[in-house]
Amino acid sequence: MQDFPTPMTHQDALVALMVAVSASDNDIRTAELVKIQSAVNMLPVFADFDLDHLNTISQVVFDLFEQEDGLDALFGLVREALPERLYETAYALACDVAAADGTLEEAELRLLEEMRYELNIDRLHAAAIERGARARHIV
Repeated sequence: MQDFPTPMTHQDALVALMVAVSASDNDIRTAELVKIQSAVNMLPVFADFDLDHLNTISQVVFDLFEQEDGLDALFGLVREALPERLYETAYALACDVAAADGTLEEAELRLLEEMRYELNIDRLHAAAIERGARARHIV
């Protein structure tokens, strides 16, 4: 597994979760990649994020997914790096990536459910976030 040269930042954690949702169904679609890049380019939380770091984070996620307890390890890294105030932001970004291609695969739904649990997202808040993502990506 490729390690981060420095501890994971909150921006790295947000990107890692978006990449994880995209990769969860073993089919990273162009619409999902565009959504990730668009979020990184447009949102204030990524204002000083180095786009070149995206490949490093992606590779770490891919490496973790190849390990037996890789998802647990990913959530451990995310919880260390992500302040609680950004938990709902992380979930919203993950939902947007999952909805970007117009379909939600079972693997994506399971990972989103795990994210809700790991990030302690209230069910009512999660439903609102999910509904917003669905509304933004309806065809």
